[in-house]
Amino acid sequence: MFHLKTFALAAAVAAMAMIGTADAQTKIKVGRTLSGSGFHVPIYIAFERGFFKKEGLDAEAISMTGKALVTAGISGNIDFLPIPGGGSQATLMGADLRYVVGESLISQWAIVADSKIKTVKDLKGKVVGYGRAGAADYDEGEIVLSRFFGMEVGRDYKVISFQSEADRVAGLINGDISAGLMSFPTAARAQAAGFKLLLKTGQYLPRVGGSVWVTAKYLKANRATVKKFIRAIAGSIDYLRNNKAGSVPVIMAEFGIKDKKQAGIVWQEIHDQYSPDLPGDLFKKLFVGRQKRMVKRKLWPAGKKLPDPMQFIARDVLDETLREMGYFLQARPKPKAS
Repeated sequence: MFHLKTFALAAAVAAMAMIGTADAQTKIKVGRTLSGSGFHVPIYIAFERGFFKKEGLDAEAISMTGKALVTAGISGNIDFLPIPGGGSQATLMGADLRYVVGESLISQWAIVADSKIKTVKDLKGKVVGYGRAGAADYDEGEIVLSRFFGMEVGRDYKVISFQSEADRVAGLINGDISAGLMSFPTAARAQAAGFKLLLKTGQYLPRVGGSVWVTAKYLKANRATVKKFIRAIAGSIDYLRNNKAGSVPVIMAEFGIKDKKQAGIVWQEIHDQYSPDLPGDLFKKLFVGRQKRMVKRKLWPAGKKLPDPMQFIARDVLDETLREMGYFLQARPKPKAS
């Protein structure tokens, strides 16, 4: 995991302040999902705590569904897209995309259930609320229940797909579902409403969540802007890691959490689970997992070899920028045993 050295942070912040005041702001469009996502907290911090502005970026947030964001990103209507799963599938289907900076290092979903559900096995025969099939808020619940608990969609439990996490909480309250997959902040809200945290997918799945990509065309024409974006996200990640007082209000605003103590618990859960680096092993798993699902859905020939995913990382730009900021590599957290 990359951390920012204290002396480098001070220098970087000073440099960012000078850049923000001296240069004209460069307009960029940054995609975001319709509801708050734990994967994207560094982007929220970058907006709310001025890291984009300090880098000379006039950032506009564009909110859409994940599928619509991928389409808009490929067409060039949005510049920076934090949708790694959809981007990986688009890349394998021929889109010329490059991943430029990371966010989360673990799966940040939780399955929250009615209090009558005591164990995962109690979900047998029940209805679970996921997101859209093919998206992280469907696939990661399906993968964990299948791989680690032998529970298969259709055979052992049914699924209702909800577009937003708030709808899944409403589904629990109304009794339409017995459990729902939601990000940590939304899970905290559901727990406050009396529901039970059944499991965290991050205990089973390390992954690069919220990793940001651009088109290869945009990267070639806007290398300096991409470097500014990387610096903004890296600075936000360090801020989130070390500044609870400044991060908690952002978490409250983005996830509709009214209780400061509750938001503090969310911060404690997630604050050290981010890195701007894109670890090769986790990045490869993103593409391997996507390829398997594409084969299952007949979107990828079963015998066709997966191309080397490393070619899709703008590694030269990312590493150069992080080294300029004084980051250094440390061991990443390992997932807990099942």
